[in-house]
Amino acid sequence: MINIKRIYEKPEKTDGFRILVDRLWPRGVSKEKAKINLWLKEIAPSNELRKWFSHEPKKWDLFKKRYTKELESNHDLIKEIKSVEKKEKKVTLLYAARDQEHNEAVLLKEIL
Repeated sequence: MINIKRIYEKPEKTDGFRILVDRLWPRGVSKEKAKINLWLKEIAPSNELRKWFSHEPKKWDLFKKRYTKELESNHDLIKEIKSVEKKEKKVTLLYAARDQEHNEAVLLKEIL
């Protein structure tokens, strides 16, 4: 089972294996407080794509196409998440964006 959650929300045992999928470390969150099991920053959108998108909902459809294309070259990272899910049964993808509907974790969950 794959879930998504904003990293600023309180960690819970029910989160299972926690994977941060942002390229940049979230502001104001200590590594201890984050309680992540894995920081998979390589799976995050490229800096160019991230800056272009800037979490503007009107760009969401095009962002999804571009990010999906980027993920094609990171297929091993997708396989890694699937492998963790198979082993741990529950994985929570963590993100820092305020927009809970338009961020890379939403699309990663769809793909997975």
